[in-house]
Amino acid sequence: MTSKERFLAVLSRQKPDRLPVTTHHVMPYFLKHCMNNISYQEFFDFFGLDPINWVVAIKPDLTCGDYFDPTHTELGFLEPPRLCSQNWQIRTEEISGQEYKTVHYDFVTPRKTLSMVLQSNEYTSWVSERLVKEKSDIELISQFAPAPLCDVERVNLEARNFAQRGMIRGFIPGFDVYGQAGCWQDAAVLFGVENLIMETFTDSQWVHSFLQILQQRKQKYLRSMKGADFDLIEHGGGDASSTIISPQILEEFVLPYDTPLIDLAHEMNQKVVYHTCGGMMPFLEQIASMNPDAMETFTPPEMGGDTDLQKAKERIGQQVCMIGGFDQFHFFKDCTPEQTRAEVQRCFQAAGEGGGYILCPSDHFFDADLELIRAFADEARKCTY
Repeated sequence: MTSKERFLAVLSRQKPDRLPVTTHHVMPYFLKHCMNNISYQEFFDFFGLDPINWVVAIKPDLTCGDYFDPTHTELGFLEPPRLCSQNWQIRTEEISGQEYKTVHYDFVTPRKTLSMVLQSNEYTSWVSERLVKEKSDIELISQFAPAPLCDVERVNLEARNFAQRGMIRGFIPGFDVYGQAGCWQDAAVLFGVENLIMETFTDSQWVHSFLQILQQRKQKYLRSMKGADFDLIEHGGGDASSTIISPQILEEFVLPYDTPLIDLAHEMNQKVVYHTCGGMMPFLEQIASMNPDAMETFTPPEMGGDTDLQKAKERIGQQVCMIGGFDQFHFFKDCTPEQTRAEVQRCFQAAGEGGGYILCPSDHFFDADLELIRAFADEARKCTY
């Protein structure tokens, strides 16, 4: 099989020729500091992994007067270009004298200017000042914030060029500057997950209104995806994991908003992976009930998650493809190649039966021993069906 055929087989819960082996995002820090700044695709070739091409392909809705922010000329890692309109202008200012790179963003609307602050270091970025400070701020998002469309032509060009090399993967866009695919996850970024959890008890109707606004923006993007040759698009987010929220909050505030997006993606002939970095075990059946094609990341307890890979396979392995489960913290560093190979075999024995499993680290890694990644890939290629 080609890598693409292998991925498509397991996403349909079929047996491939061998275990697909890949990684989540290949972090720029790792490529720069450990691999002499080679490209993402050179990384996959170097280790013999099954390649993924992450495609960021959005465009403005010209019928609404939306346009790309002309000041946004340097895009970060997997960062979509920002959208503006006459009623939604974005101004940025880098703040000096901070420990980390700090950028202040103003979103200027006819009624009020919203603001947020993003900080970053070599490894990652994070929100240090939330956009939504007053409950009425969500009305401005609803009324003025542009919603992106899918650039189908660009996706299909990438797919043609990538051909049988591997998977074309994308995601449901989050909020501009910093956001993520799931409705709850996007709201947590904009308001703070602790604040959001408290409001589920004190003002649940406002939380529902907030989630509905974010859902509507994502629905517009999904409706524009017809004909886009993605192999898989990402949904969800770690703030909807069992290490953050309860099953009750998931049932009332996550599923009702994320499930319709999966249904709509399927109407557009798109396959969906639901991404839950963190705890999953109390939620497995609830997440699977949303009918995603795949679930990730199945983070083990040694990394702060809670996944028992074999039990997860027994519980939901007949419903969804499983992606992840490999402990990159302990088996990409400070161990022997034999220990890494043994962990690959453990994952394969736990979740590989019958197909429907992609071996992958449980989310990102920034530092690693190249010999151990090579052992990871080599041992996985020996796991045949």
